[in-house]
Amino acid sequence: MAFDAAIASEIWSAKYRFAPPQGDPEPDVTATWSRVAAALAEAERPEDRARMRAQFLDALTDFRFLPAGRILAGAGTGRQVTLFNCFVMGAIPDTLAGIFAHLREAAMTMQQGGGVGMDFSTIRPKGAPVHGVGAEASGPLSFMDAWDAMCRTVMSAGSRRGAMMGCLRIDHPDIESFIDAKRDASRFRNFNLSVLVTDAFMTALAAGADWPLRFDEVVYRVVPARDLWARLMRATYDGAEPGVIFIDRVNALNNLAGVETISATNPCGEQPLPPYGACLLGALNLVRLVERPFEAGAAIDERALEALTATAVRMLDNVIDISNYPLPQQAEEARAKRRIGLGVTGLADALILCGARYGLEHAVALTEQWLGAIKRAAYRASARLAEEKGAFSLWDRSMLDLPNLQSLDEETRALIADHGLRNACLTTIAPTGTTSLIAGNVSSGVEPVFAFSYTRKVRQPDGATKEEAVEDYAMAQWRRLHRDATPPADVFVSAQTLAPADHLRMQSAAQRFIDSAISKTVNCPEDIPFESFADIYTQAYALGCKGCTTYRPNAITGSVLSAPAPAPAPTPPAAPNEAPLPKRPAKLGGATYKIKWPDTEHALYVTINDVEEGDGSRPFEIFLNSKNMEHYAWTVALTRMISAVFRRGGDVSFVVEELKAVFDPRGGAWMGGRYIPSILAAIGDVIEEHLVAIGFIEGQGKGLKSDPKAAVTGARPAACPACGAYEMVMIEGCMTCRACGHSKCG
Repeated sequence: MAFDAAIASEIWSAKYRFAPPQGDPEPDVTATWSRVAAALAEAERPEDRARMRAQFLDALTDFRFLPAGRILAGAGTGRQVTLFNCFVMGAIPDTLAGIFAHLREAAMTMQQGGGVGMDFSTIRPKGAPVHGVGAEASGPLSFMDAWDAMCRTVMSAGSRRGAMMGCLRIDHPDIESFIDAKRDASRFRNFNLSVLVTDAFMTALAAGADWPLRFDEVVYRVVPARDLWARLMRATYDGAEPGVIFIDRVNALNNLAGVETISATNPCGEQPLPPYGACLLGALNLVRLVERPFEAGAAIDERALEALTATAVRMLDNVIDISNYPLPQQAEEARAKRRIGLGVTGLADALILCGARYGLEHAVALTEQWLGAIKRAAYRASARLAEEKGAFSLWDRSMLDLPNLQSLDEETRALIADHGLRNACLTTIAPTGTTSLIAGNVSSGVEPVFAFSYTRKVRQPDGATKEEAVEDYAMAQWRRLHRDATPPADVFVSAQTLAPADHLRMQSAAQRFIDSAISKTVNCPEDIPFESFADIYTQAYALGCKGCTTYRPNAITGSVLSAPAPAPAPTPPAAPNEAPLPKRPAKLGGATYKIKWPDTEHALYVTINDVEEGDGSRPFEIFLNSKNMEHYAWTVALTRMISAVFRRGGDVSFVVEELKAVFDPRGGAWMGGRYIPSILAAIGDVIEEHLVAIGFIEGQGKGLKSDPKAAVTGARPAACPACGAYEMVMIEGCMTCRACGHSKCG
């Protein structure tokens, strides 16, 4: 089968095409489907495998069912990788040894391709006494720095980007620092952050009451609930994080509420999981089931949808039995509860094909109708699998009294009562990123269409580039059927034109039919007033959502809602009348600092010299000296470049942040009670110390975060770290590149 667009072929070849060490790579995507179908059929009885392989291949054909990327890339390859996308790590103990043991477990999980979530609420707050050693705790955020450095290291060793979710309870004494953490654009770059919001807090917020911040039943201080909430909303308005997880609602609506407690989610938030919880993903491609698109009677064939759902449930259930697991605790958890995460993609495009505007009543009704059919079919399929293969080991008839099962029709409940369930949880809506792109650029998950067309630049083998037009699936179908006719504007709506209420209405409608949660972003225009933005999270809570994430173009993360902009032109040379760099005076004063890096035998000496100006001193040059000559070339290059920046004048304090953001793939070191991710970061600390000493900046962390002379003014998309294209968009809580498919969440 040929792909609809070049971008689909390129992404398939780069991410999902299997090329064995000896032998030819898969010739086309049909070979990929055949490999995956055969691998999943191996979990069946020998006499059933040929039949099931054919059934699985039929579901995959024409991109009707899209297993998640880990399954497409790994199933049937023989590689020691996990086929699960989602993990939540074990509860982190409040001891140094325990913390770093869990850091190691997270590294092992990400090494096999799994994204991880952690609740850091179990770590005592900053300043709390550490009994027995006469010290004060550094707090959970300091240890999150270690996780962040580890993630960057693991990412650098493999082809898949690491992804993490960091959670903290809203009653933790360090919650204010957690809320503000990402105002520093260089910190926690490998984390998504979410605040665990309780029902008790929402009650206090509504009542205008005070809110205690506590740890181990000790109240550290009390703050007005509305002040804390305003701080949270201002942070997400300014920098898009943190999101919120309504954790009490998550636990109350969990099918396993009687046997587990959830305190974190996977990186994109669609899978709330218990300690060592694991979940695999797959999506039903709704657009492939729409009959008579753009006609008055356009509709999804619900019989076909229910049949496809049943096959998909069986396929995902089989993945549990054939997958590798990074840790034995994860294998035990997955096999005991047999969670699967079956979702959808292409919802917005399917609504367009059926003439329904995203966010309005007709679209809500269709969403409820389609997802209701999927839920019913999924539970019936799981009950029939339980009859054939056995229910999951923790099944109990009391589950029939839980909300997700109570809402099922009597026929389905009777089937479950007779046989139990094969899978404890069945449905979720996860990001579909690159799998949606290879399926014809269908809209992702339950998100609206981000843009109906855009242009990407593709590098050719000779180094030249060519431009390719990329169209959304619904727009491409409209042009195929209607040629040059103008598409109806009241149906072809995109993320740029929708109000926050449209997003929340759709998320709320979908959540009623989903066991787990939904990964979705409420995209907002850059000019939305804070007053109109400030109640988005409270609206989400009132509408029954399990969590919420927003995105507004901002100075910290860049813009994703503006029209694609070309890459910036090279900076022109200085104009003839621009002042040249000043000459070095014959004599300069300064200071020399000693760095003793644990992995090196010889110390590194950093000398910074200053010049005096009318308003004080400013740095002019820097030198690095050591008996270790192994890295002589790079030290000379580094000092010459930094010295050139110093000599140009102005506020050069951004150099500190650039150096402190450098992470060594071999790991950093603990110095002075802090984790330093690299020797270059240690040099950045020294420069910052010097700038404070000479009065150039007011204190630690008070310098610029970026080069003001290189700042891009106005709203523009962020650059992709993988391909450099200015095509990063926020979809389902993940920054995703439309040009190459790179995603922050993997």
